[in-house]
Amino acid sequence: MQSTQKHNVVNDVFEKLRQKLMDGSWTPGSRLPSEQALCSALNVSRVSVRSAVQRLRDLGVVITRQGSGSYISEDFTPQTLNSRLRPVMNLSKEAFYDMMVFRQTVEFKCIELAVIHATPDDILDLEKALNQMLVNKNDYKKYSEADFDFHLAIAKASQNKVFYNVMLSIKESYYYYLEELNRALGITLESVDTHIKVYFAIKNRDASAAVQVLGETMAENIIAIEKINQTTPSDNRD
Repeated sequence: MQSTQKHNVVNDVFEKLRQKLMDGSWTPGSRLPSEQALCSALNVSRVSVRSAVQRLRDLGVVITRQGSGSYISEDFTPQTLNSRLRPVMNLSKEAFYDMMVFRQTVEFKCIELAVIHATPDDILDLEKALNQMLVNKNDYKKYSEADFDFHLAIAKASQNKVFYNVMLSIKESYYYYLEELNRALGITLESVDTHIKVYFAIKNRDASAAVQVLGETMAENIIAIEKINQTTPSDNRD
Protein backbone atom coordinates (compact mmCIF):
# COMPACT_ATOMS: atom_id res chain seq x y z
CA MET A 1 0.00 0.00 0.00
CA GLN A 2 1.39 3.36 -1.03
CA SER A 3 2.07 6.06 1.52
CA THR A 4 -0.86 8.43 2.04
CA GLN A 5 -0.04 11.99 1.03
CA LYS A 6 -3.42 13.60 0.39
CA HIS A 7 -4.93 16.24 2.64
CA ASN A 8 -7.81 14.21 4.02
CA VAL A 9 -5.71 11.55 5.72
CA VAL A 10 -8.44 9.54 7.44
CA ASN A 11 -10.50 9.29 4.25
CA ASP A 12 -7.42 8.22 2.32
CA VAL A 13 -6.58 5.54 4.89
CA PHE A 14 -10.18 4.35 4.89
CA GLU A 15 -10.15 4.11 1.09
CA LYS A 16 -6.95 2.04 1.10
CA LEU A 17 -8.41 -0.31 3.69
CA ARG A 18 -11.60 -0.56 1.64
CA GLN A 19 -9.59 -1.50 -1.45
CA LYS A 20 -7.93 -4.34 0.45
CA LEU A 21 -11.37 -5.62 1.34
CA MET A 22 -12.75 -5.21 -2.16
CA ASP A 23 -9.85 -6.92 -3.97
CA GLY A 24 -9.92 -9.95 -1.67
CA SER A 25 -6.62 -9.29 0.10
CA TRP A 26 -8.46 -9.44 3.41
CA THR A 27 -11.03 -12.23 3.55
CA PRO A 28 -13.99 -12.76 5.93
CA GLY A 29 -12.79 -13.90 9.34
CA SER A 30 -9.20 -12.84 8.75
CA ARG A 31 -7.31 -10.63 11.17
CA LEU A 32 -6.44 -7.07 10.23
CA PRO A 33 -2.76 -6.09 10.34
CA SER A 34 -1.79 -4.45 13.62
CA GLU A 35 -2.07 -0.70 14.04
CA GLN A 36 1.70 -0.46 13.99
CA ALA A 37 1.90 -2.39 10.71
CA LEU A 38 -0.77 -0.23 9.08
CA CYS A 39 0.89 2.96 10.31
CA SER A 40 4.18 1.82 8.82
CA ALA A 41 2.64 0.70 5.51
CA LEU A 42 0.64 3.91 5.04
CA ASN A 43 3.07 6.32 6.71
CA VAL A 44 0.34 7.84 8.87
CA SER A 45 -0.35 8.25 12.58
CA ARG A 46 -2.12 5.77 14.85
CA VAL A 47 -4.97 8.27 15.23
CA SER A 48 -5.63 8.18 11.47
CA VAL A 49 -5.54 4.37 11.39
CA ARG A 50 -7.83 4.08 14.40
CA SER A 51 -10.33 6.52 12.89
CA ALA A 52 -10.42 4.61 9.59
CA VAL A 53 -10.80 1.25 11.31
CA GLN A 54 -13.55 2.72 13.49
CA ARG A 55 -15.47 3.65 10.32
CA LEU A 56 -15.26 0.02 9.18
CA ARG A 57 -16.39 -1.05 12.64
CA ASP A 58 -19.37 1.33 12.47
CA LEU A 59 -20.33 -0.24 9.14
CA GLY A 60 -20.28 -3.71 10.71
CA VAL A 61 -17.39 -4.78 8.48
CA VAL A 62 -14.80 -5.09 11.25
CA ILE A 63 -15.19 -6.67 14.68
CA THR A 64 -12.71 -6.01 17.48
CA ARG A 65 -12.02 -8.75 19.99
CA GLN A 66 -10.59 -7.62 23.29
CA GLY A 67 -6.96 -8.61 23.61
CA SER A 68 -6.92 -10.28 20.21
CA GLY A 69 -7.25 -7.54 17.60
CA SER A 70 -9.61 -6.54 14.78
CA TYR A 71 -11.10 -9.07 12.38
CA ILE A 72 -13.13 -8.95 9.19
CA SER A 73 -16.73 -9.94 9.85
CA GLU A 74 -17.53 -13.52 8.86
CA ASP A 75 -20.50 -12.36 6.78
CA PHE A 76 -18.59 -9.65 4.93
CA THR A 77 -19.07 -9.36 1.17
CA PRO A 78 -17.93 -6.58 -1.19
CA GLN A 79 -21.57 -6.08 -2.20
CA THR A 80 -22.71 -5.33 1.36
CA LEU A 81 -19.84 -2.89 1.87
CA ASN A 82 -20.71 -1.01 -1.32
CA SER A 83 -24.39 -0.78 -0.41
CA ARG A 84 -23.59 0.54 3.06
CA LEU A 85 -21.14 3.10 1.72
CA ARG A 86 -23.34 4.48 -1.05
CA PRO A 87 -24.50 7.98 -0.05
CA VAL A 88 -28.11 8.90 -0.60
CA MET A 89 -29.16 12.50 -1.08
CA ASN A 90 -32.59 12.92 0.51
CA LEU A 91 -32.79 16.51 -0.73
CA SER A 92 -34.42 16.66 -4.16
CA LYS A 93 -32.34 17.79 -7.10
CA GLU A 94 -34.69 20.73 -7.64
CA ALA A 95 -34.39 21.91 -4.02
CA PHE A 96 -30.62 21.52 -4.15
CA TYR A 97 -30.23 23.68 -7.25
CA ASP A 98 -32.75 26.25 -5.99
CA MET A 99 -30.63 26.73 -2.87
CA MET A 100 -27.48 26.95 -4.97
CA VAL A 101 -28.98 29.79 -7.02
CA PHE A 102 -30.12 31.54 -3.85
CA ARG A 103 -26.62 31.37 -2.43
CA GLN A 104 -25.01 32.61 -5.63
CA THR A 105 -27.47 35.51 -5.80
CA VAL A 106 -27.92 36.56 -2.18
CA GLU A 107 -25.02 35.18 -0.21
CA PHE A 108 -22.36 36.35 -2.66
CA LYS A 109 -23.81 39.85 -2.37
CA CYS A 110 -23.77 39.54 1.41
CA ILE A 111 -20.07 38.71 1.24
CA GLU A 112 -19.40 41.82 -0.84
CA LEU A 113 -21.29 43.97 1.66
CA ALA A 114 -19.72 42.25 4.67
CA VAL A 115 -16.26 43.09 3.37
CA ILE A 116 -17.27 46.75 3.40
CA HIS A 117 -19.42 46.96 6.52
CA ALA A 118 -18.36 44.15 8.92
CA THR A 119 -17.62 45.38 12.43
CA PRO A 120 -15.12 43.78 14.83
CA ASP A 121 -18.08 42.06 16.55
CA ASP A 122 -19.22 40.66 13.20
CA ILE A 123 -15.76 39.22 12.59
CA LEU A 124 -15.84 37.72 16.08
CA ASP A 125 -19.22 36.08 15.34
CA LEU A 126 -17.74 34.52 12.20
CA GLU A 127 -14.77 33.28 14.19
CA LYS A 128 -17.00 31.74 16.87
CA ALA A 129 -19.08 29.89 14.27
CA LEU A 130 -15.92 28.70 12.52
CA ASN A 131 -14.48 27.43 15.79
CA GLN A 132 -17.67 25.47 16.44
CA MET A 133 -17.36 23.90 12.99
CA LEU A 134 -13.81 22.82 13.78
CA VAL A 135 -14.80 21.42 17.18
CA ASN A 136 -17.69 19.43 15.67
CA LYS A 137 -16.12 18.27 12.41
CA ASN A 138 -16.77 14.63 13.42
CA ASP A 139 -20.49 15.25 14.01
CA TYR A 140 -22.22 16.33 10.80
CA LYS A 141 -25.38 17.53 12.57
CA LYS A 142 -23.58 19.85 14.99
CA TYR A 143 -21.17 20.84 12.23
CA SER A 144 -24.15 21.79 10.04
CA GLU A 145 -25.63 23.92 12.81
CA ALA A 146 -22.36 25.82 13.11
CA ASP A 147 -22.14 25.93 9.31
CA PHE A 148 -25.49 27.73 9.14
CA ASP A 149 -24.44 30.10 11.93
CA PHE A 150 -21.33 30.95 9.89
CA HIS A 151 -23.35 31.88 6.80
CA LEU A 152 -25.92 33.72 8.90
CA ALA A 153 -23.08 35.73 10.43
CA ILE A 154 -22.03 36.76 6.92
CA ALA A 155 -25.55 38.05 6.25
CA LYS A 156 -25.53 39.90 9.57
CA ALA A 157 -22.13 41.42 8.75
CA SER A 158 -23.56 42.79 5.50
CA GLN A 159 -25.56 45.22 7.68
CA ASN A 160 -28.50 44.65 5.33
CA LYS A 161 -31.50 43.77 7.49
CA VAL A 162 -33.51 42.42 4.54
CA PHE A 163 -30.83 39.88 3.63
CA TYR A 164 -30.39 38.93 7.28
CA ASN A 165 -34.12 38.46 7.87
CA VAL A 166 -34.45 36.42 4.67
CA MET A 167 -31.70 34.09 5.91
CA LEU A 168 -33.50 33.71 9.23
CA SER A 169 -36.83 33.05 7.48
CA ILE A 170 -35.40 30.15 5.47
CA LYS A 171 -33.28 28.76 8.30
CA GLU A 172 -35.03 25.39 8.29
CA SER A 173 -34.57 24.89 4.54
CA TYR A 174 -31.02 26.21 4.53
CA TYR A 175 -29.99 24.03 7.47
CA TYR A 176 -31.51 20.94 5.84
CA TYR A 177 -29.57 21.72 2.66
CA LEU A 178 -26.30 22.01 4.62
CA GLU A 179 -27.05 18.91 6.67
CA GLU A 180 -27.68 16.83 3.56
CA LEU A 181 -24.49 18.08 1.92
CA ASN A 182 -22.39 17.35 5.00
CA ARG A 183 -23.98 13.94 5.52
CA ALA A 184 -23.87 12.70 1.93
CA LEU A 185 -20.54 14.22 0.89
CA GLY A 186 -18.86 14.00 4.27
CA ILE A 187 -17.05 16.71 6.21
CA THR A 188 -13.73 16.95 4.41
CA LEU A 189 -10.66 19.01 5.16
CA GLU A 190 -11.41 20.82 1.92
CA SER A 191 -14.81 21.91 3.26
CA VAL A 192 -13.27 23.15 6.50
CA ASP A 193 -10.49 24.88 4.59
CA THR A 194 -13.04 26.70 2.41
CA HIS A 195 -14.71 28.25 5.45
CA ILE A 196 -11.35 29.23 6.93
CA LYS A 197 -10.41 30.97 3.67
CA VAL A 198 -13.77 32.76 3.49
CA TYR A 199 -13.34 33.93 7.08
CA PHE A 200 -9.89 35.37 6.46
CA ALA A 201 -10.93 36.88 3.13
CA ILE A 202 -13.76 38.81 4.82
CA LYS A 203 -11.52 39.76 7.74
CA ASN A 204 -8.91 41.03 5.26
CA ARG A 205 -11.59 42.88 3.25
CA ASP A 206 -11.05 40.79 0.11
CA ALA A 207 -14.48 40.11 -1.40
CA SER A 208 -13.20 38.57 -4.65
CA ALA A 209 -11.14 35.95 -2.77
CA ALA A 210 -14.10 34.98 -0.58
CA VAL A 211 -16.52 34.70 -3.50
CA GLN A 212 -14.00 32.76 -5.58
CA VAL A 213 -13.22 30.11 -2.98
CA LEU A 214 -16.89 29.66 -2.06
CA GLY A 215 -17.90 29.49 -5.72
CA GLU A 216 -15.27 26.85 -6.47
CA THR A 217 -16.45 24.70 -3.59
CA MET A 218 -20.08 25.01 -4.69
CA ALA A 219 -19.07 23.93 -8.21
CA GLU A 220 -17.29 20.90 -6.75
CA ASN A 221 -20.42 20.08 -4.74
CA ILE A 222 -22.47 20.05 -7.93
CA ILE A 223 -20.12 17.49 -9.49
CA ALA A 224 -20.19 15.34 -6.34
CA ILE A 225 -23.99 15.45 -6.15
CA GLU A 226 -24.29 14.48 -9.82
CA LYS A 227 -22.11 11.43 -9.11
CA ILE A 228 -24.40 10.48 -6.24
CA ASN A 229 -27.47 10.86 -8.46
CA GLN A 230 -25.90 8.59 -11.07
CA THR A 231 -25.55 5.76 -8.55
CA THR A 232 -28.77 6.31 -6.61
CA PRO A 233 -32.13 4.83 -7.65
CA SER A 234 -34.33 7.52 -9.22
CA ASP A 235 -37.04 7.16 -6.60
CA ASN A 236 -34.58 8.41 -3.95
CA ARG A 237 -33.61 11.51 -5.92
CA ASP A 238 -36.85 13.46 -6.28
